Amino acid sequence: MSMQELATRLLLTIAASLALAAPALAQDDPIGRVLDCHAGQEAWLEAAAHNARTLETLEWEPFGRETGWETYVPMTQQEIGTTCAPTTPGFAAALAAFQARYELEADGVFGPATFQVFKGVWQERRPFVMARVRGECPRAPERRELAEFDYMEETARRPGRMVQAEALAAFRRMVADARAQVPEIAADPLLLTVYSTYRHPDIDGVRCEDDRNCDGLRRATCSAHRTGWALDINVGQAPGYGVDSTHPYNRLVQSRGPAYRWLVANAHRYGFVNYIYEPWHWEYVGPGASYAP
Repeated sequence: MSMQELATRLLLTIAASLALAAPALAQDDPIGRVLDCHAGQEAWLEAAAHNARTLETLEWEPFGRETGWETYVPMTQQEIGTTCAPTTPGFAAALAAFQARYELEADGVFGPATFQVFKGVWQERRPFVMARVRGECPRAPERRELAEFDYMEETARRPGRMVQAEALAAFRRMVADARAQVPEIAADPLLLTVYSTYRHPDIDGVRCEDDRNCDGLRRATCSAHRTGWALDINVGQAPGYGVDSTHPYNRLVQSRGPAYRWLVANAHRYGFVNYIYEPWHWEYVGPGASYAP
């Protein structure tokens, strides 16, 4: 028996003992969650062990740069409807149910084919992406359609950031609730501020050329930010990196933070969906947004 299997079986034994000692554990109790993710899930031990091995050392790279898939754990958990850690049998069981719904091999293992389905599902929730698939570039809004952020809602305290009025109202409701619910977010005035919102197509083209930070002419002329529905939201950063750094370590740190995890769990209730590669990039699609498994 491997050390991983031995450790997992030991945890199951402890969980079973706790269950006998405290059968009426509350559903929101951390120990209760451990029991749910381990007890009675022996069939998924091997899948759990595989997921534990690849969490930080994948043999493939989801976006061509990573060496693991931990960055995508919050969105994956939300999609498959589990709070179980990615190294547990409970997570593997929930993942297998997702795989079965999409006619994949229901083995509970996080792999390339499964990730491609996740990626497709998440991208299909973004109207901008679907328009681009159809060869369309959504129109830029008229100035009268846009509302302006208060300068205190902007990361660098710059005035003049704008977004579609409906999106701004939803953003403000979302941020107020997040700050009321999560002390760590409330304690950091920069978390859940914005640093990129509506960008005029001409300005975006200049930025693309100057920064050499674009996907050729396509991004220069048709960024999601031209629509007025896209927001880059400050979800923190790794030391030494910018809030919009796509370095794998920075994105990993962001995915572990309270702001991003709260957004993943709650932003859809306010009409926002995430671009999975960028923890900071959220698009307002209206109150019909859903991550329901």
